[in-house]
Amino acid sequence: MLSKRTKYGLKALTFIAKQDKENPVQIATISKEENISHKFLESILLSMRKAGFLGSKKGKGGGYYLLKDADKIQMSDVIRLLEGPIAMLPCVSLNFYERCDDCPDETKCSVHALMIEVRDATLEILKNKTLADLVADIS
Repeated sequence: MLSKRTKYGLKALTFIAKQDKENPVQIATISKEENISHKFLESILLSMRKAGFLGSKKGKGGGYYLLKDADKIQMSDVIRLLEGPIAMLPCVSLNFYERCDDCPDETKCSVHALMIEVRDATLEILKNKTLADLVADIS
């Protein structure tokens, strides 16, 4: 299940991407328009700024803006930043692999095999979807 942090992060990114690139968007505006707690949103946007998705400007006319074009921001990267591993089990994660304590042999585990298929299908979708696609889907 997608966390609220990830859901709100995607909503905020989409909102920012829809705005005029010349005018940074204030947190208060995003918070109000997308119905997201101001304090929670601050934390999410800070994470995305540190990861290089967003830039920020302080003072009058300040706010957040995209550092990259929306068609260059892959959903797989955003999900990994906000949610962590895309895989449902650590034993099938590409970036956060951990062996399951209760599994003596991954090659003979039916759950492992199924979760690899789920991971691969999910990654295929997320790698081929960009922020621009999300904006286009709601416009």
